[in-house]
Amino acid sequence: MTINLSNHPIWQEFTEILNKIDLNALVVNHLKACNYKVIGYQDKNDFYEEIEFITPIEAEFISGSLNVTSEKKDESGWITINFMLKAATLTQDGKSLHHQDEIDEIAELTLIFDSNMKCIDENWLIYIESPFIVTKAKNCMQELSPA
Repeated sequence: MTINLSNHPIWQEFTEILNKIDLNALVVNHLKACNYKVIGYQDKNDFYEEIEFITPIEAEFISGSLNVTSEKKDESGWITINFMLKAATLTQDGKSLHHQDEIDEIAELTLIFDSNMKCIDENWLIYIESPFIVTKAKNCMQELSPA
């Protein structure tokens, strides 16, 4: 059995819901609540105790999704919204803040909201090499004691 949902009204309804939400405000409020810091971040090779964003940030909406599960009937739905975080490139009067050749992407942020739009989880992919963040790495070296 093949089901085609390409013309289903759920897509239009979800788009209307997203258009009613100030997506940039969601990100800004989230970043303000955590003081523009991520505490405890593991990338492929290193653990960072703290990562701080040191420049004004712009959020670019990437995608959103509706999710459901059959496990918990009363908590069955949530919304996932993905953003690209970039260093703000222009001042209020339109002047450039950075050099043209600098990569302004800082991180990807996924915010997960329950059906009441309360943030219940977050996922980060932080570009550690970005000049717009400061990292505090934990020394993972362990001193070996003689047997």
